[in-house]
Amino acid sequence: DLLGRDAVQLDAAGLQQLLRDRVVMVTGAGGSIGSELCRQIARYKPQRLVLFDIGEFALYSLREELVARWPQVPLVCAIGDVKHAARVELIIGEHRPAVVFHAAAYKHVPLMEEVNAWESVRNNTWGTYVVGRAAIDHGVEKCVLVSTDKAVNPTNVMGATKRAAEMLISALAAEHSATKFMAVRFGNVLGSSG
Repeated sequence: DLLGRDAVQLDAAGLQQLLRDRVVMVTGAGGSIGSELCRQIARYKPQRLVLFDIGEFALYSLREELVARWPQVPLVCAIGDVKHAARVELIIGEHRPAVVFHAAAYKHVPLMEEVNAWESVRNNTWGTYVVGRAAIDHGVEKCVLVSTDKAVNPTNVMGATKRAAEMLISALAAEHSATKFMAVRFGNVLGSSG
């Protein structure tokens, strides 16, 4: 009612096949979008859910919630920065996820316009390259970039960095690796910390 459109019906069978009894990793797991992805994934009973985030308290809070709601789902809580290639390689290499959802991003439009434009480029664009390259190197089956509708004809730094991230994903996909790359664009998300 609030959004004025019908609810999206998820392909439960397809999601079951993608997630159940498989290792799944979410970057930016402690963020508003990443944490919701983790909640949705946990419902499908993955073999293991790897939570990757730079924020210790956000990751701790999410872990506590997931353990309480889905105690049967094994969790790995890895503190790390998507810009730190050695750490990303280590976690993906050690846990061998079949699917990676890359949700880690700086997304506050006004903040990224001020003195933080370069950090947005490093995090949103370079971080995507780091995650994508590690996915290829370790045989991840599917790597999903969580992008934004602001990547369409970008008018701000955040949108431009996410558009560049989409272009990187396309370039990695063109390498004909076994990893399947895709991007999904979200609009403004109700309850998002961004």
